[in-house]
Amino acid sequence: MTQPGRGQLNPVVALVLVALVPALLLVGLRSLVSPGEVEPTAEITSDPSSGVVLVSSRSIMSVRRVAPELSGRINRSQLATALQTVTSSMAPTSCLAMSVDGVPLSLSGDRAAIPASTVKILVAAAAVESLGADFTFTTRVMGPSPVDGVINGDIVLVGGGDPLLSGDWYPNSNLDRYPVFGHTSLDDLAGALASAGVTTVNGRVLGDGSRYDDEWYYSEWGDGIAGIEAGPIDALMANDARIEGDDYRASDPAGGAAREFALRLNTAGIQVTVGTGVGVPAASDVELAAINSAPLSTVIAEMLQNSDNNTAEMLVKEMGLQANGAGTREAGLAAVVSALDALGVDTTELNLVDGSGLANMATVRCQTFVDALEIADTSVIDGLAVAGVSGTLSSVFTEGPMTGFLKAKTGTLGNLPFDQDPPAVKALSGQYIASGGERLTFALVLNQSMVNDQSNYRPIWDSLASAMAAYPTGPTVMEMAP
Repeated sequence: MTQPGRGQLNPVVALVLVALVPALLLVGLRSLVSPGEVEPTAEITSDPSSGVVLVSSRSIMSVRRVAPELSGRINRSQLATALQTVTSSMAPTSCLAMSVDGVPLSLSGDRAAIPASTVKILVAAAAVESLGADFTFTTRVMGPSPVDGVINGDIVLVGGGDPLLSGDWYPNSNLDRYPVFGHTSLDDLAGALASAGVTTVNGRVLGDGSRYDDEWYYSEWGDGIAGIEAGPIDALMANDARIEGDDYRASDPAGGAAREFALRLNTAGIQVTVGTGVGVPAASDVELAAINSAPLSTVIAEMLQNSDNNTAEMLVKEMGLQANGAGTREAGLAAVVSALDALGVDTTELNLVDGSGLANMATVRCQTFVDALEIADTSVIDGLAVAGVSGTLSSVFTEGPMTGFLKAKTGTLGNLPFDQDPPAVKALSGQYIASGGERLTFALVLNQSMVNDQSNYRPIWDSLASAMAAYPTGPTVMEMAP
């Protein structure tokens, strides 16, 4: 037999070395994998008569199965290390949680913090679970049957809890920073009466908000919130309690909606002879017209993208009515927690005060947000604002890898005076799809003095975005596979 020359490797030895590579890889990386996750190392035998090395195929398959797990662990570990630039800038009262394709990172997610408007994520998840993504709100017009186009008596606009009920003028009014979308048209409701032949209401237009209680504002809200950031809240509310041509919100939301509906009736060609007020239908009244809202999936999208406080509070009361028989804040918040429990969200240390997050006494763990976003119906993620594109993120991350790919809910509370507790809040919770398709679900809730100032929170947000944009930084599955 010809002997191999100097520098040449015996073919049999070469085969042995090739066979050993996956086995050695498994042994070397065994410490990164939990016991039982890796099959035994390669079984290497040889046939003395032929000199052929035999390697068990079981070892090769083990490497292929283990490679994704090892790649994921290494990359998640490197991501957690990169996120230290975020956690090192956070006060001890803040929290950060993140998962990659459902696998949580070890950060500070179990810490509870004041959530501000990110609590709307929990309201949205609970509403879809409790009511269903296709649930709609119905607003009805009740009154005496018309005779020859004339309704002799009062008609009643009965509120069904629709938070987006408005005249067609309102979405384009520039009265709000983020215009309402998906509104339920009071003009269409008035038009339905006109199409039925009604020409005159020989009586009043009354508003009925009795579906919910009359807690229009919450005492837990700080100064400058009631009537500005939220409220008055009732089961009948149009244009967020505004009336076309009036510079002020209505003191009674049901009465304001009645005034607005009378204007819409006039525009539709129907004369109202007496005026407007507040009341409930008579036992003999019949339904004259009705209109349904957009599906709940659209309603929660408007709430999440625009951070609509009134929508959040009305959804809470509707959940209370449907689940517990009472259209109250207390019944609604209990229904939110029950729905989250039913979803499998860990509600440890969850303390809800309202649905909008305007109260500064609420506490939520960052991990609770991540769990909710991972488990909730897809309409919740789809309803979030998109970086550089929509809602409260339309002017945030307008350039770079986050643009168009980061979906999140923001949260802000000033909590003055700045040198006293509770601290200010700036929060960002949502989901980012990494370049390799990995799903990064996160919650960052900053509680510290003056953190709502852009110069204080944006560097932290930018560090978070940089760490997520760089993922994955370690070896890919293909690089680790044999």
